[in-house]
Amino acid sequence: QVQLVESGGGSVQTGGSLRLSCTASGYLYDDSCMGWFRQAPGKEREGVAAIYKPIETTDYSDSVKGRFTISQDKVKNTLYLQMNSLKPEDTAMYYCAARRAPSMPYPGGRWCDMSSVTYQHWGQGTQVTVSS
Repeated sequence: QVQLVESGGGSVQTGGSLRLSCTASGYLYDDSCMGWFRQAPGKEREGVAAIYKPIETTDYSDSVKGRFTISQDKVKNTLYLQMNSLKPEDTAMYYCAARRAPSMPYPGGRWCDMSSVTYQHWGQGTQVTVSS
């Protein structure tokens, strides 16, 4: 059974930075996708960033591209999300998630999607609040 535990959330002012961590325990397939999702009050959960573990290809939502960076430490089995230039609209609960990658890439060559319905394993979330 896979367990994911997020940490690193907090409160910052506009323009500040935070780094979220997600430590995984249990068995994760080597060909897994891991992603960060967020959900603000009254809004649907949205994908923020994803990484294909074997070759570390990454993908980002347009709203965070150029400001957020997803990365992993394979030795520590930890996923990170470096968030820079934070904005009030980034305020949300942030979740780490994992899934086994599909057997074939999606059209365009992408291995990992950012649809919450395809991810099987989820952490409990960590709150990020950005004040203006």
